[in-house]
Amino acid sequence: MTPITTRQDRGVATLTLDSPANRNALSAELVGELRASLARCAADTTVRAVLLTHTGTTFCAGADLTAPPDPEAFVGLMREIAALPKPVVARVEGHVRAGGLGLLAACDIAVAGPSSTFALTESRLGLAPAVISLTLLPRLDRTAAHRYYLTGERFDAAEAARIGLVTLAAEDVDQALVPVLDGLRRASPQGLAASKELVTATVLRNFDQYAEDLIARSAALFASDEAREGMTAFLERREPAWVR
Repeated sequence: MTPITTRQDRGVATLTLDSPANRNALSAELVGELRASLARCAADTTVRAVLLTHTGTTFCAGADLTAPPDPEAFVGLMREIAALPKPVVARVEGHVRAGGLGLLAACDIAVAGPSSTFALTESRLGLAPAVISLTLLPRLDRTAAHRYYLTGERFDAAEAARIGLVTLAAEDVDQALVPVLDGLRRASPQGLAASKELVTATVLRNFDQYAEDLIARSAALFASDEAREGMTAFLERREPAWVR
């Protein structure tokens, strides 16, 4: 069963993260399938915009610790979302953790519902939000980035909107998306591509300048003794050794 399902309605291609068994974690398979789906959307002249959504109660749980993607593949996915000449809109009605926030931040517009929660849990695993900083730091309020990068605290959709992670927190996500998707359908393909290029230029320069270094940092952290303890503790549902 593919972890990505696709449908199209009036120029909007909906890509659904559909791997609820592992809470839509970023496995090698999911990352590869999502990249392939985005490439098809880019080549399809009938697609005006992409809506990225999910099944289950979790949008994305972060990296799949049992079958993780190659870091370069995940960085490639985030860059492809930012560089896609068509807007990518995220529809979030569930939890987002760790690397899932990097995926979310790569999208152009994001609407989150009241059941959504967010957390950068890397520091609690002996890791850091390294490669996802490429999309996160250009969006986040700097003071909030300091807090949530360091503490791993959970926060809700209203806070996600306040700090710039999502565009809008809404009681009814689908109703809130109606004017957004209508606006995208009314825009010309050329107008959308040129306008998106303006707002993503800085993010894409960050990828070109910093991605290689951040991939190396991430790899070093994952190979460390502390990270092994953190990930083992997480999988065993216990506190890591450093907790006091």
